Amino acid sequence: MRTRTLLTLICTAAACALPLAGPASAVDTPVLTKGSVGGAPVAVGDVLTAPLASGTTATLYSSATGTSGISCTSSQFTATVTDNPAAPGTAGESLGAHTFDSASCTSNVLGVLGVNSITVDNLPYGTTVNSDGTVTVTPASGSTIRTTVKLRTLLGAITCVYQAPSLTGTASNDDNSINFTAQQFTKTSGSSLCFANGYFTAKYAPVTDGGELVFVN
Repeated sequence: MRTRTLLTLICTAAACALPLAGPASAVDTPVLTKGSVGGAPVAVGDVLTAPLASGTTATLYSSATGTSGISCTSSQFTATVTDNPAAPGTAGESLGAHTFDSASCTSNVLGVLGVNSITVDNLPYGTTVNSDGTVTVTPASGSTIRTTVKLRTLLGAITCVYQAPSLTGTASNDDNSINFTAQQFTKTSGSSLCFANGYFTAKYAPVTDGGELVFVN
């Protein structure tokens, strides 16, 4: 009887001690933080915005290495965070708006007098941001990434439509930027003044969440 009583006391004491011995659980750093690397988590539902990086242009050129096409000095995107797991991992966003100010756009294509509008169609697009900085933009299932460009020409107004299956960019914590380089679009409709392929290049910075800089972890 005495042996059972001592065992019971020992077991009871050990059971009571286990919760006290366990370490406090640490909060994992998510892929997207604001304020600093490893800073406050970006919450699901937060809206991220970014204009063109100061002193840069967004271009849609007729070749990957050429300089013939359209150039804009004012553009911006807006995306809503849909998933922000622990790093390393992949955060999700919904790109709901991607705009170009046509008043800031010019064209050096022979026969084109000006740019009436540039419209990004089929929004929203799904966007992922990986811990390694890879940014991927994809359309909804069964859709495409599509941009409609309306130009003033010597022959009157024309409309050029370009499509791409996806876009790939790179996020950098150095200047809180997302950079797209020579992302290829293919013309699906338009006159001969519309070049057959459009290569999109742009750098958006800084990416912010309610005015705070956004970092990738």
